[in-house]
Amino acid sequence: MKTNFSLLFYLKKQKNYESGDVPVYLRITINSKRAEIATGRQCDPKRWNAKSGRMSGSKEDARSVNAYFANLQQKLFDAHSELVRSGEIVTAESLKSKFLGRIEKSRMLLGIIKEHNQCMEALVGTEYAAGTLKRYQVLERHTVAFLKDRYKASDFDIKKFDIKKIDFAFVADYELYLRTVREMGNNASVKHMKMFRKILNICLNNSWIQIDPFANFKGKYKKVEKVILTQQEIELIAGKEFVSERLSQVRDTFLFCCCTGLAYSDVQKLKTSDVSVGFDGEHWLITQRIKTNENCHIPLLPEAWKIIDQYKNHPFCLLRGNLLPVPSNQKMNEYLKEIAVLCGISKTMTCHVARHTFATVTLQNGVPIETVSKMLGHTNIRTTQIYAKILDIKVSRDMHILKTKLSSGKVIAGSLVVEN
Repeated sequence: MKTNFSLLFYLKKQKNYESGDVPVYLRITINSKRAEIATGRQCDPKRWNAKSGRMSGSKEDARSVNAYFANLQQKLFDAHSELVRSGEIVTAESLKSKFLGRIEKSRMLLGIIKEHNQCMEALVGTEYAAGTLKRYQVLERHTVAFLKDRYKASDFDIKKFDIKKIDFAFVADYELYLRTVREMGNNASVKHMKMFRKILNICLNNSWIQIDPFANFKGKYKKVEKVILTQQEIELIAGKEFVSERLSQVRDTFLFCCCTGLAYSDVQKLKTSDVSVGFDGEHWLITQRIKTNENCHIPLLPEAWKIIDQYKNHPFCLLRGNLLPVPSNQKMNEYLKEIAVLCGISKTMTCHVARHTFATVTLQNGVPIETVSKMLGHTNIRTTQIYAKILDIKVSRDMHILKTKLSSGKVIAGSLVVEN
C-alpha cells in the first residue's frame, strides 16, 4: 500500500527558552500521523537552517553534525524499506519502533474481544443490560468457531490471531460464514457484524490498526413486519379457560403487557412499590426501562389493575415483593406458543408481541404518538413511529368516512367543499 512518508529535522525549544543550544529532533510523518525521535544532538538556533533541516556553515562541527543527520536519515529509509518488504503495516510508530529496535506488541483479536466483554460485564446494571453482554459473549464464541472453520486454526493459533491480519476479505468471509454455516438470517447477521465492527473501531481508535476493514462493507436491515394481535384474538386469549395454572399465569402476564406496553425484562422486575396513585387519583405504574434507563409513567387500564389485584396474595409475589408471578423469558415464550395453539391462533406469539400490540392499538385509537412514546419508554420518537402502521381495519374505517361524505353529496377537493 502506498504511504505518504517524510522526515524532518527540527529544533525543539522549551517554553522558557532564552538563549543557548536547543535539542534537535527528527519527526517521522506517515499518512499525517507523526512520531518523534531525539537525535542526541544540539544546535544554536542562529546556526540552524530550518529549510534544509541542517546546521549552517562549513566548519568541522557543522559537517560532523550534518553527516550524523544524513546517517540517521538513511537508516530510517532502510527501516522503512524492510517494513514494506515484510508486508507489515507501515505507520509512524511502527517505523520508529523498527529504527529503535523495539519489538512492537502484537494485539490479538480474541484478547481484545475478551477485554471488551470484561469491561462491559463490570458495567452491567449501570451502562449495559445483561442481554447486551450475552450478545457480545455469543460474538466471541462465533469468532472462535469462524477461525477454526475458515483457517483450520488450533486453540493456540486462535489465541495468537493478530488483529493486523483482519482486512475487508476477512470481514466479508466472516459474514458469509454467519449466513451459511451458522444459517443466520439477514438482520441477525447484520446485527452481529455491527457488534464486530465496534470491536474493530476500538482497534482503530487505539491505532492498533490503520485501515478500517469495514470501509467498503455494506450491511442493511430488511424490513420485518411486527406481529400484533387483533382485538378479537386478545379477547379469545382472555376468555380461554386453561386447566394448567402455569398457562393461566403466563396468559395474565401477557395480557398485562398488552395493557401497559412493557417488555419482558421490565414486567419481570416489577415490584408492588412501582404502583402508586397519580395526581388524577388513578393508579399509575411508574418504573424504569432496563434497556434504555428511561422512566415510564403508565396509567393503568381497568384490565391491568384487575390482573394486579388477582395476584396480590400469590405466594410468589408475597415472598419476593413482585407484582406478578413471571417465569423465565424462555419458559414465558414457550408457554405462549402453547397458548396460541390452544386458542387456534396461527401467529408466532412471544412476550414482545404484547408490546407491539399495545403500541399499535393505542396509536390506531387516537392516542398521540408522543404519549405512546413516553409510555413505551423510547428515547427517540422515531422508534415509536415504527409501530404507526396503518392496518386494514384503519383503512376500512377511513374509507367508510369517505363513503359517508360521498353519499351525503359533499366531498373536499383541494381547499373547496364541492356539493353535488
